[in-house]
Amino acid sequence: MSDFNKQVIEEFRANEGKVGGYFEGATLLLLHTTGAKSGQERVSPVMTFVDDGKQVIIASKAGADTHPDWYYNIVANPEVTVELGTETFKAAATVTDEPQRTELYDKVEAISSGFTEYKNKTDRVIPVVTLARK
Repeated sequence: MSDFNKQVIEEFRANEGKVGGYFEGATLLLLHTTGAKSGQERVSPVMTFVDDGKQVIIASKAGADTHPDWYYNIVANPEVTVELGTETFKAAATVTDEPQRTELYDKVEAISSGFTEYKNKTDRVIPVVTLARK
């Protein structure tokens, strides 16, 4: 795990899900996935948005040309654990198909313009994932 992610995770847990710096004011969750290759638990801090009672996360990787590792993990193992604020729960991760993917991405862009920048930085279609509480 990168030092950056480790620091964000520690700050998240110490402050009931709130973090400062780059993520100041954003809603984050900690996504626990099972490694697609390793089978080991991985924890990733991810910005989240709510739509129709589900958490929505974006596999933007800040506009990089590759998907984040957590995306491959949920494709291989869609059963995840989510830390949101002070709550921890199991969820089913679903990669959205069109036209829902575009609809959700458009909603996220209206909330956070950074996602427009990420979309414009890459040629890949950035996946949108919903997390349904179990």
